Amino acid sequence: MAIAKAERLMNLALCLLGTRRPLSKRELRESIEAYLEAGSDDSFNRMFERDKDDLRELGLVIETVENLDGEVGYLARRDSNRLPPITLDAEEAAALGLAAKVWQQARLAGAASGALQKLRAAGLPEDVDPYEAHGALEPRIPVHEAAFEPLMLACRDRRPVVFDYRKATAAHPETRHVEPWALECWRGHWYLAGWDRDRGAERVFRLSRITGKVRSRGTGFTAPVPDVVTVRETVAGWAGEIADRSALIRLRSGSGYPLRAKATAVRELGDGWDELEIPYGHGLDAWLVEFGPDAVVLEPAELRADVVDRLRAVAKG
Repeated sequence: MAIAKAERLMNLALCLLGTRRPLSKRELRESIEAYLEAGSDDSFNRMFERDKDDLRELGLVIETVENLDGEVGYLARRDSNRLPPITLDAEEAAALGLAAKVWQQARLAGAASGALQKLRAAGLPEDVDPYEAHGALEPRIPVHEAAFEPLMLACRDRRPVVFDYRKATAAHPETRHVEPWALECWRGHWYLAGWDRDRGAERVFRLSRITGKVRSRGTGFTAPVPDVVTVRETVAGWAGEIADRSALIRLRSGSGYPLRAKATAVRELGDGWDELEIPYGHGLDAWLVEFGPDAVVLEPAELRADVVDRLRAVAKG
C-alpha cells in the first residue's frame, strides 16, 4: 500500500511539474492510472485532495488557477519549486562525509553515497573530498538485526506492525501489535519505541529479541506520536540510562570493563573479586545478565531477584 501511494504521489507531482498550463481534476484523473481505478467520483476527490495536501506538506508549491469558464486547474511551476544553489565549505563537506560513512547497513550506505554524488553535481567544490577529509575518524553504527529495515520503513510510513518478541525473562516469544514511533541506538543495541496495542501503553523493544519476520498492518495509528525528544527519553529510561539510585555489584577482577566504566566507586575485595557501586535504573538487570558468572548483585534485593529470574529463564532455553 505504501509503495502504491508513493507511486501515485510521484505521478501527480510529475504531471503538475510537466504541464505548461493548469490541469483540471478531470484531466489529472485521465492521466494517472490510480485515479482511473477509483471506484467513484467521491472516492477520487478524496484521494486527490489527500495527495495534493501530502505533496504540499513535502514542500511542493502547487498553484490553484481558475480559468474564464470558472473551472479550477492545478500546476506546479518549476521556478517556484527549484532549490537554490548549494554551497558548502570544507568543514561542512567533511561533516557530510563522516555522516555518510557511519552506516554499515547496505541499504543506508547506498543512499548516503547517492546523496553525496548529488551534492557534488549540485556544486560541492571539486577540491573537497568528503570521504577523505578527517580520514582518521571512522564512525560506525552496526546494524545486524533483520528487523531493522522493515521497522525503519514502518516508522517512516507510520504503519503498524506485528512481530514475535521474546522478553529476557520469558522462555518463548509472544506476538506483539505495535504502532512504531522511532528507532534508537543505545549502548550498541537498537531499540524500537512505540505504542503496544495489546497493553494499551508505550513500550520499548530491543531488536535483537524480535524473532521471525516483521509484518505490516494497513490500519492507521490509534495513539498520538510523541515528540522525538520524548521518544529518546523513553528509550533511555527503559534501556537503563536514567538512574535514580545505586547498586552494589561484586565483579571478578579483570572482567566487566563496561561496568567498571560506569562505576562511581570501586573497592578491591581480594580473592580475585572487586566491589563496584554503579548507577541503578530500569534495564540494569538485563545488562548484568550479559556478564554471566563474572557479576554478582549484592544489593538491592529486588535487583538481585530480577537478575536471578533472567538467568533462570536463559537456563530454561
